[in-house]
Amino acid sequence: RYGGSDLTALKSLFSSLMLLDPSVEFYYLDETGSIIAHSAGSEIALRKSIDLTPIREFIDAPGNFPLHADDPKNIQTRKIFSASPIFKNGELQGYLYVILGSQQYDSILAELQESQALREFILFVSAGLAALLVVMLVLFKFITSPLRQLSHDMIAFRQAGYKLSKAQLSQQTWCADSRSEIDKLGCAFNELFAHVDAQFHALERTNEQRKEMLADLSHDLRTPLASMNGYIETLQLQGDALSSEDKAKFMAICMRNMNNLKQLIDQIFELAYLEGGQVSLACEPVVLGEFLHDIVTKFSLAARDKNISINVEPKQFECFVNTDLAKLERVLSNLIDNAIRHTPGNGNVTIRATTADKYIILGVEDTGIGIKAGELKDIFLPRYQASNSRKEAGHNVGLGLAISQKLVLLLGSTLQVKSRPGEGTCFSFSLKKA
Repeated sequence: RYGGSDLTALKSLFSSLMLLDPSVEFYYLDETGSIIAHSAGSEIALRKSIDLTPIREFIDAPGNFPLHADDPKNIQTRKIFSASPIFKNGELQGYLYVILGSQQYDSILAELQESQALREFILFVSAGLAALLVVMLVLFKFITSPLRQLSHDMIAFRQAGYKLSKAQLSQQTWCADSRSEIDKLGCAFNELFAHVDAQFHALERTNEQRKEMLADLSHDLRTPLASMNGYIETLQLQGDALSSEDKAKFMAICMRNMNNLKQLIDQIFELAYLEGGQVSLACEPVVLGEFLHDIVTKFSLAARDKNISINVEPKQFECFVNTDLAKLERVLSNLIDNAIRHTPGNGNVTIRATTADKYIILGVEDTGIGIKAGELKDIFLPRYQASNSRKEAGHNVGLGLAISQKLVLLLGSTLQVKSRPGEGTCFSFSLKKA
């Protein structure tokens, strides 16, 4: 019924049609749905027959689309198709079954879809990377903004000559309790700025004080020199005409001025050595009670001349301290000399020793004129003299307390002062027990 020459011609026709449209597959089915011929070439269809139900539905009701029928090359899928009955002499011979979308077309379409998915994936990754880059740039700017402000502040501080008042700093507020290292760094820089600025102000004040001290010392040096020069010229020019009493008087004045000049020069050199750090300590164990009584004996004559009582409290005590004996004597001599000079007759000067844990606190107390509260902070400055101090010509040059404070600092303590005008003054410092 199906001659071999007819099948061969049909296959040739199918092959020609496949060349015109590779996306279409042609099958010739008999009246039962069995596959008689196809355009697949050497490929073998997995199905031997096709279910005719959708084909007949397609032919009988052509408007009911889309319809799907069996895929000859895949027993698990169904595809869109087209079909037409074949009649010979009015008798149904079979069907022309056309698959719209061959397996080759599906492979190409799958590859295209995979390529599209790949492009979409690349596009998605690119968009994600771009978004990540933008976020990182914003985050980087947020993190580095405080660092840029710190850099700006440092440059501005340097350009202002390290003076905080002249520097145009940013208004960034740093939190010292923050966990951020940048906040901690900002606080550290602010403290550094304040410290450097304070140091510059301190240097400027020290420079001004040095200038004032040099001017005052120049005056103090010229005064005894001028006095000595005048009396020596008088002795030189009128020596024969002067009586022995006048010569002795003039020589005594010259000697007093020379001693005052020597004392001033010694104090200037001593202060210079102390400020230059050229003084070393020679510490040794010292019996403090015996030493204090020796100091009192040294000043007993001066105290008796002014009718001042000078004592050690307690009168008897045994205690060793580890200190530099010469420097301790220098400090106490300055303090006791000041106390006697500023205490009126019938007054008292007391050197008091108090035990406190590992230390002995030494105090020099007097019942003198006292110091005003507003002047206490300045009395250790070189050349400073309280407004109510008793100035003895050529004797008090205002360096004693400055020297004493620096010596006490060398001994490992600080010279403290308490005073009430009209009631007296107490200078105290501590010494470590041996």
